[in-house]
Amino acid sequence: MTNGGIQPVNEALLDERLALLEKARAWSARLVSKLESHLRTAPDEALFRINPFTFARERNAPEAEVIDLFLHATAQGLFGMDWLLICPGCSTVVENFRSLKSVHNHYYCSFCQAHHEAALDEFIAVAFTVSPEVRDIAFHHPEQLSARDYVFKVRNSADGLLPDGTPFVTAKAASAAAVCYVNPASTTRVEVELAEGTVLAASPEGSASVHFAVAGPRAGVAQLTPVQFGAQEAPRQETLAPGKVTFDVHNRLAERGTFVVAPIPNDMPKLRFLPFLTGKRLLTAQAFRDLFRTEVIRASEGISVREITFLFTDLKGSTALYDRIGDLNAFSLVQQHFEVLHEVTVRYGGAIIKTIGDAVMATFLKPADAVAAALEMRAAISASNRGRADRELVLKIGVHAGAAIAVTLNERLDYFGQTVNIAARVQGLAEADEIYLSEDTHAADGVAPLLATHPVESRVLKLKGVQADMRVFCVAAPPPKAAARA
Repeated sequence: MTNGGIQPVNEALLDERLALLEKARAWSARLVSKLESHLRTAPDEALFRINPFTFARERNAPEAEVIDLFLHATAQGLFGMDWLLICPGCSTVVENFRSLKSVHNHYYCSFCQAHHEAALDEFIAVAFTVSPEVRDIAFHHPEQLSARDYVFKVRNSADGLLPDGTPFVTAKAASAAAVCYVNPASTTRVEVELAEGTVLAASPEGSASVHFAVAGPRAGVAQLTPVQFGAQEAPRQETLAPGKVTFDVHNRLAERGTFVVAPIPNDMPKLRFLPFLTGKRLLTAQAFRDLFRTEVIRASEGISVREITFLFTDLKGSTALYDRIGDLNAFSLVQQHFEVLHEVTVRYGGAIIKTIGDAVMATFLKPADAVAAALEMRAAISASNRGRADRELVLKIGVHAGAAIAVTLNERLDYFGQTVNIAARVQGLAEADEIYLSEDTHAADGVAPLLATHPVESRVLKLKGVQADMRVFCVAAPPPKAAARA
């Protein structure tokens, strides 16, 4: 199969799945139509690993809604999800998976000869590829691609940019001296002309990685250099003279590989990346947690998150409430309160991680989002209490941000670590209608304007399980009249 023409879509299947997508939730005007047009008319490359942020920007659509669009479209079978481990130094797609459960803690870039720790908020990217049932594209058949297309379109990301805005992969492709396939259990001879500098001879799959310093007088005869492909082949540093070089690439593996010879800049530029959907952003989308409940983390140590905000809530006096109005009535009220908190959490870009009795644990991308949600949760529950003094629900809320580990607990995605523990302890300080914030949360961008009209008191307290005293900020309960107007 070639990438020269646009393949027809499966009309019946496309219509059926688009109809289901239309019903999934309310969408902005023409958003689903724009997706349909893309599926029908875009070239193959534009339907391979779609960056939802780029799709949103090019169509002037809200990013959060476009993420939901692709998640629902994936759940309906229009797309497959791609989890990519991207090297921050050279934009190589070091590994790619079709499921979160295959993502692991560490990865190694054979081009940069660098090890990286996988972090959900950094270079774990999530993209979407059209389903082969809906429309067959060349990238569904990577074994049929040319070696150059495979290396530079499959094993690289176009989102890594040079300082002038050029995709780094474009510069890599233009400067590559050789790109070829290496058949299994065979030797492939590759001849190139090398100038002074540093040259890389490597496999994107990690089977070989050699950095050559090319220096000195020009060689009078061709230099013969062996390169071994092996599953555990260690990186090497060697020296060559300028001139003609012949690489004898011995593939000892049972599968075909790729081999690239390319110069490495003396001063490797620091890349900037177009916004892309990170693992953290995806795990903080309620639609992902609702639609992909079977997606779990299998990495034994979990996967780190550098910065995430936790919000914990609890109800004051819920035991007395059950005694006062009976189990059925109290349970109904508590469920209604969960629905309110869920709706507010989603509106501010967060996700409910779990409920624990009458309590809620939620995550947000930014402290300001969590604080805004906390204020609205408190106001919404207060408003729902009007006219039912004997059935009053009273929230206690705490917010804290920091690093955490994403893990699987009880077959569901969850978070673990001291940040989670502190967030729960901060919530435990709150009394009726109070919101407690950790110091870093209070100082975070965008929080001060949210608190400008609220009474806030600073305290230094000892939290159980935390060695040092912590400064916390109490957003006091609004006075009764203000609460009634909220």
